[in-house]
Amino acid sequence: MGDFIKSLFGGSKSAPAPASNVDDDFGDFDPAPSPSPIYSSPSSSSAPTAATFPEHETLPTSVPYTKWYRVWERTSPSDFKNEAIIIPFILLLAAVHIWGRRKNKRKVDTWAVAHIPVLEREFASVGFGKSVKEQLGRDSKSDEVPGAGDRDIAAEGLVKETTAQEYATYATGRQNVAFADVKIKLFKRYNPFTLAIEMILSFLFESMRAPKENMEITVHAFDGKEKELVPVKSKAELDAKDSRFKGLQNSGYDACVWAVVHKEQMKGLRDERYDVSLTATKDHKSLPMWASVMSESAEVTETLLTKELIECVEKAGEETFEYLIVTDQPIDKPSKLDEANPRKRVILSLRLPSSLQASAYKPTMPLFEYCLRLPDVLVATAHFRPEVTRRIKSTREEEVKKLKKADEGEKAEERRLEAEKKKKEMRDTRLKGLSAEEQRKFLEREREKGQKKQEKRMSRKA
Repeated sequence: MGDFIKSLFGGSKSAPAPASNVDDDFGDFDPAPSPSPIYSSPSSSSAPTAATFPEHETLPTSVPYTKWYRVWERTSPSDFKNEAIIIPFILLLAAVHIWGRRKNKRKVDTWAVAHIPVLEREFASVGFGKSVKEQLGRDSKSDEVPGAGDRDIAAEGLVKETTAQEYATYATGRQNVAFADVKIKLFKRYNPFTLAIEMILSFLFESMRAPKENMEITVHAFDGKEKELVPVKSKAELDAKDSRFKGLQNSGYDACVWAVVHKEQMKGLRDERYDVSLTATKDHKSLPMWASVMSESAEVTETLLTKELIECVEKAGEETFEYLIVTDQPIDKPSKLDEANPRKRVILSLRLPSSLQASAYKPTMPLFEYCLRLPDVLVATAHFRPEVTRRIKSTREEEVKKLKKADEGEKAEERRLEAEKKKKEMRDTRLKGLSAEEQRKFLEREREKGQKKQEKRMSRKA
């Protein structure tokens, strides 16, 4: 009763009881510990000890132990099986590639040691740099053949690498010869897988030619066009050139296609070369059994098949000789009149020996030298009887007539298409200037005309 009366007159109030219904959705958290000072010993500056920190704090520890940083513990040699197979395979491929490139380079250097001196005796300029004799420090008039020790520098600047398996060189500056190109083709030793596939395919299919190592030289004759082909830079040089060529013999000779071919090469040459397809094949009693003559006329064979050439072919041998061609026609069948223009040249193809010694080329050197001098023989002797010349010319004229006819047909077709295009443009321009009704009538008249033309064509066919 006393408490009630006190409450009415503003008596003391009791403290409110704490709330009993706490929200169950939130977790109970301990209150944050009050900050406490860190005690350190003034007499010690070493690492902190347990007495330095309060009881609720722990000592700092080192980097936690983990296998990620210890590769030798989380891996084993069995995890690198793929790398153990792939890496040696890649290294083997790289080693074979380097070996193949170097082997091909050594073969080309050997070829250069044997043949470049001969080219330098016949031509004023050979290759793309210094001559072999200049590189070796020898007399330019010396006939000494460089040895194997000179092989590394013999082809420097003289033979250019076009691809990893093909090399080329060039010579110019000779009477009756405009220039000579030499191409050397070797095995793909740097890629044995491709080489093996090519050999297998050539064994299975006759149309595939087997890979081979050979040298092909093409000697381009002047054919009386010295003034057109020799470049000049000034009028003084032009006058000097005219005076120099006045006293020279005419370098022209009668056009023909003639060849001495290894019998194994005959079918492939006929399929691949248009010029050789114009000839007829005949065996000659003076040639070895494995060689044959391909000629447009018997008189051409009697003139060009000399005793010296027969001896050179016999010395070259069956394993090395491929073909010797005298031609004025293109390799591919001409499809335009410009491609049918005669270009007289001499082509010699020889297989390369497997040896890396320059002496291995001695059997083929006489034939190589004869090929370089053959334009002189042609200028002196290749002037046939009028009947033979007319027969040879008639073959070329027939081909030229076919090309002219095809060219005229193409031009007529172009003119027809151009006329139709102009006619269509005039029709469209006329239609644009008409009204809708006039356009309808115009199109109806066109349709009627087209139907009448179609009926006439059908009646003619009937």
